[in-house]
Amino acid sequence: MLCYKNQIALLLLFLAFTATLAQAAPPRPVSEKPNVIFFMADELAYFEVGYMGNKYLKTPNIDKMAKEGIIFTNAYAGNCVCAPTRSTLMQGLHSGHSSVRDNGGGTPLCDEDITIAEMLKADGYTTGGFGKWGIGGRDSTGVPEKQGFDVFFGYYDQVHAHSYYTPYLIRNSEEVPLKGNVGGSEGETYSHYAIFDEGIKFIRENKDKPFFCYFPITPPHGIYDIPKTDPAYQQFADKPWTDAQKNYAAMVGMVDNNVGEVLELLKKLEIDKNTVFFFCGDNGGHRRLQNNEHPEGMFGPNQNPKTGVVFRGNKGNLYEGGLRIPMVAHWPGKIKGGQVSDFVWYFPDVLPTVAEITGAKAPKNIDGISIVPELLGEKAAGRKQKEHPYLYWEYNAMTAVRSGDYKAVCINKWSKPGDKKKKQWSLYNIKDDITEQNDLAAKEPKVLKRLIGYAEEAYTKNKSGSFTTQERHQRDRQAKYGFGKDAKQVNGKKKK
Repeated sequence: MLCYKNQIALLLLFLAFTATLAQAAPPRPVSEKPNVIFFMADELAYFEVGYMGNKYLKTPNIDKMAKEGIIFTNAYAGNCVCAPTRSTLMQGLHSGHSSVRDNGGGTPLCDEDITIAEMLKADGYTTGGFGKWGIGGRDSTGVPEKQGFDVFFGYYDQVHAHSYYTPYLIRNSEEVPLKGNVGGSEGETYSHYAIFDEGIKFIRENKDKPFFCYFPITPPHGIYDIPKTDPAYQQFADKPWTDAQKNYAAMVGMVDNNVGEVLELLKKLEIDKNTVFFFCGDNGGHRRLQNNEHPEGMFGPNQNPKTGVVFRGNKGNLYEGGLRIPMVAHWPGKIKGGQVSDFVWYFPDVLPTVAEITGAKAPKNIDGISIVPELLGEKAAGRKQKEHPYLYWEYNAMTAVRSGDYKAVCINKWSKPGDKKKKQWSLYNIKDDITEQNDLAAKEPKVLKRLIGYAEEAYTKNKSGSFTTQERHQRDRQAKYGFGKDAKQVNGKKKK
């Protein structure tokens, strides 16, 4: 009798186990819609990654990603500063058509604008963003939850994003307090840890369905703060550098460790072969941490460590130093490893590329082109790679156009592309003159005229979104330094 009861018990356990297996969601076949991860490090420069030969900064995980995927040497940001570049990325439009063209930090997208997230959400994707938004402060038409994101956690305003010890972060327009934080550099809870953890959680929770994970993280930009207990700090702790130099290098190392964690998680969840993963910076490098020995900045953001050649300009202008970014794409089994591409493309191309990869329907009248043939090969894509007739940028009174090897730059402080006033244009052959020192305007008037024509064609009058109230937006800006009696900032203005 006892033996019979044991057999019955074993049978019941077996049936329960098989029922559980039947209810569990099976792994998605690789043939289904791929996941998309776009990981963007704030202000990480073209030459500040290991695979470009940087002598000081260590990025083994990004280097591994590059070795297994494709490196783009001619990738450009959509603009030379934070907010406008994010607008071009999200909208698939160049800065002559995009909604956010200033860098105030909270200028919003318009309600009718369609973002990558909206496009993918309409196609059944779960969408999450983690980091710095920058194109719509709270209570505006541009907040991410109105622009296609199921969840966005981090900073909505750029000024708020400067502090890693802010009193709170934002989740879908609501404040999430961070324990022990005062603002500025004072606190107990390092904000980037909280943001990155939420992103990892999002990937885990959505592993069995198509997702878009947007990581516009804040490091290494802002106040150069990182806990000295962070593993990335230890490799620089004994360097004969200033605290700011050590912290910046460690923040780059932390970003690299984050990339490694994401790659490891994708493999662990067995979704790496069904996930296309982009890694990049958001605009050109800044000559930070300069000294007599390093006039171009301690870590040479715009200086080729192998040749010593320096890009002209830096973050904030439209020369190569303000626009060139590191860009890597990784997709095991789809993107052939070990590739280095000199194809010329920029942020407006991300939206149509993602649309083609996922099968989503891209908005009409975008400026970007899909680079899928360059990513996967023309045979796999079934067509040749299309090229831009021109790339266009504008910021403040500056304008730039690249067509083929030529780039025209206008620096007039009193005019816009549509104005009739005489403009001061220069022309450079980027292939032969990467430093933009040899002005060909007088020698190549026909080429210059053609590029100026492109600029006139590209420019339209700017229309951005609106706020119902700016009360919470201004509160977020103040939160950079906190709200106590000793806070260094009140209502966005520094105390005297």
